[in-house]
Amino acid sequence: MKIPNFSFLPLLVCIVAAVLTGASARGHDQPLANIAIHHARIALDNSAYIKASPYVLGEKGDDTDWVTVEYFSPNATTNDWIAVFSPANFNSSTCPAVNVEGQDPDICTAPIKYQFANYSSGYLSTGKGSVKFQLINQRSDFSFALLTGGLSKPSLIAVSNTIAFKNPKAPVYPRLAQGKEWNEMTVTWTSGYDISEAYPFVEWGMLWGPSTRTPAGTITFNRGSMCGEPARTVGWRDPGFIHTSFLKDLWPNKQYYYKVGHELLNGTIVYGKAYTFKASPFPGQNSLQRVIIFGDMGKAERDESNEYSNYQPGSLNTTDTLVKDLDNIDIIFHIGDIVYANGYISQWDQFTAQVEPLTAKVPYMMASGNHERDWPNTGSFYAGFDSGGECGVLLESMYYVPTENRANYWYQTDYGMFRFCIADTEHDWREGTEQYKFIEKCLSTVDRKQQPWLIFIAHRVLGYSSGYFYANEGSFAEPMGRESLQQLWQKYRVDIAFYGHVHNYERTCPIYENQCVSTEKSHYSGTMNGTIHAVVGGGGSHIAAFSNSTPAWSIYRDLDYGFVKLTAFNHSSLLFEYKKSSDGNVYDSFTIDRDYRDVLACVVDSCPPKTLAN
Repeated sequence: MKIPNFSFLPLLVCIVAAVLTGASARGHDQPLANIAIHHARIALDNSAYIKASPYVLGEKGDDTDWVTVEYFSPNATTNDWIAVFSPANFNSSTCPAVNVEGQDPDICTAPIKYQFANYSSGYLSTGKGSVKFQLINQRSDFSFALLTGGLSKPSLIAVSNTIAFKNPKAPVYPRLAQGKEWNEMTVTWTSGYDISEAYPFVEWGMLWGPSTRTPAGTITFNRGSMCGEPARTVGWRDPGFIHTSFLKDLWPNKQYYYKVGHELLNGTIVYGKAYTFKASPFPGQNSLQRVIIFGDMGKAERDESNEYSNYQPGSLNTTDTLVKDLDNIDIIFHIGDIVYANGYISQWDQFTAQVEPLTAKVPYMMASGNHERDWPNTGSFYAGFDSGGECGVLLESMYYVPTENRANYWYQTDYGMFRFCIADTEHDWREGTEQYKFIEKCLSTVDRKQQPWLIFIAHRVLGYSSGYFYANEGSFAEPMGRESLQQLWQKYRVDIAFYGHVHNYERTCPIYENQCVSTEKSHYSGTMNGTIHAVVGGGGSHIAAFSNSTPAWSIYRDLDYGFVKLTAFNHSSLLFEYKKSSDGNVYDSFTIDRDYRDVLACVVDSCPPKTLAN
């Protein structure tokens, strides 16, 4: 059994205690922050042991595998726990030399997941236990640690053998996204191969047709790219290499196959799994088009690792329900608060593995939220700490979207009869800003006779929400949100505006300047005099309460996990459905039926000037 080397060389402390205390105080937002790893001490007990099997994972080419961990402690307590570390060598020799006050750390990297030892029945009486972990291929080896003292005062008493995937560098977890043109699909994936080791590419073609190869670009980032703790310290983990290829000149609605690969310097080819996707429809194309929209999902663990058991209980339900219905889904929008990694970089790999059955088959479009971007003095509109020091780098690197500048995560994308305008609420959107100009251009340049369905998307609620914290502020939205944008929504006749951030579901009436402009609730026809606003923040993270009283503009509220599905049948008919993640059934819905002349009709604050001349 190979044990990681614990030759504890004197090192400068790599954690600023005050910062980690703050991170721990925010533990409800990231369970790994509850582990006081900077206080961990080494107290190896020769009579204790922990061992993991099998030694080699992914023998059949799988990117995930199950590991059995057996362990023994002569002094078993309820505070004993099992941590998974990757890379396997996690001792102090791997700590960066940062000159700060405090004690020299024995361990300065957080585990990627953990379970309590007494999850195994009989552990407290016999000291022996066995649990299972599901691991994903994350470009490095793994080891397991048996610790006592709970999460606040961890003490390491045993370390396992090292295990690894058969090919830790293998290309994994492809992510599709719309390109800058309607007939372009991008494929992004992660691997352990730098461009100096292998040439990345996508092998693809029409289903049943000949294949071609398109090269991919490669990027990465380092610890210095992070803006603060824990991303720069205990949360740091090497992200590997991120590759993106652009598949161009696609035929509308055509089925394509693809697989990502790397050509090694000796000519050997390493392939990922094979997948298929359907190309986007031509803008304005009259065909059935189905869109999924939700926010604030996060990740969860199928092996019952407990770091997310109470924080994101709906995440797997949302993922699995969408996977079951994937044949009836054309494109997905995940509108901010993607992973809730909050500076624990390993969690992004965990998320990409969880959603891979979705992202490898349909375009998976992102919006930026506070948990991806916000960090003081880094250009974000809000000076919070919610990104854990990531300051947007992870989202902007891991997931391609057709922005002009990935640091400004706003963009437009066309899908058949839809035009989507995606805002970035973590940058200033007010009148006169660069983003405001983008929003107006996106809304104003769509041809509504060809693309009648105009959708606005943002993470924070810029429209209407009766979530308790917005209600307590009295604004029922982000301050300055409606004031800045409602005239644009009205002028350009935005049909529906979607938001996350508030972890529940809510739908408004068609509304303008705080007033419902229709008494109808389930079927809208003819001229739309206002915009319907929907909060879809129940993707998976802990549910947030509503205000005690229901505003007059709030048509439907639900404290549960779910998502919205839009179905455009043609240029005149749209179906809106809110579905719960637990069963996939519809709990709220409405239809819109109208013609092009209804979009052109004069309404309040959206009436082109006229002349009396003949």
